[in-house]
Amino acid sequence: MTTALTAVSFWLSFEALHDLASAHRLHGERAWAWPATVDAFIAIGELLILRASLMQRVDWAAITLTAVGSLGSIALNVAGVGASHDPLDYVTAAVPPVAALLAFGVLMRQAHGFLVSRQSVLTAPPVPSAAPVTAPVEAQPAQESLESEEPVHSPVDKPVMTEEPETVTEPEQPPGELTQRERIDLIVRALYDSLGNRRPGTRHIRQALADAGLPNSDGTCREARIRVETAEPHLRDLPDAIAA
Repeated sequence: MTTALTAVSFWLSFEALHDLASAHRLHGERAWAWPATVDAFIAIGELLILRASLMQRVDWAAITLTAVGSLGSIALNVAGVGASHDPLDYVTAAVPPVAALLAFGVLMRQAHGFLVSRQSVLTAPPVPSAAPVTAPVEAQPAQESLESEEPVHSPVDKPVMTEEPETVTEPEQPPGELTQRERIDLIVRALYDSLGNRRPGTRHIRQALADAGLPNSDGTCREARIRVETAEPHLRDLPDAIAA
């Protein structure tokens, strides 16, 4: 309904401005194109205001553009009536541009609410959720290596080695003692947020890992991104970030 109201309001405003242009030496395509030089500023200004609100800032240039386009459209619609003794003639002429401004503003507000709600859904999962994916994988080699070393030791050391796998539990270590793969996955997962909800490219991942002093080959970068996106499938739907 908001879209229909916006379309009808702009159409009525265009019709009035078209008639004004036709009465002042513009005909054919030029008479139809001329209203866009006035009413189009309303749409452009409203879209720039939507963009600024999504970026959580105020764009005074966009507000000024919308105000100038709206006032100009209203003034020209009213001027097209000419001399009249009936005030309702001027009210009728002013209604379409005012309705176009308000209806398009409501439409942009609805679009803003939809985009903000979608953004909150995409950013809902916490960053540490990627850690459980790699923790069990790191624990198995540690236990297998301890078990494989048992036959090498003398029988005197056997009672001691059978108890060590129970006390050495790497997945239960404090967060400050993460394995190398866990650190890589956490750095890669953080890139999705730092890039503004976009999928990092191999160059982004390689630079971040190099800054952290971690392995950063192309294969390591791709495997880390696959692990993170397997844990959080919604990350695959994000747009790709453009590498600088």
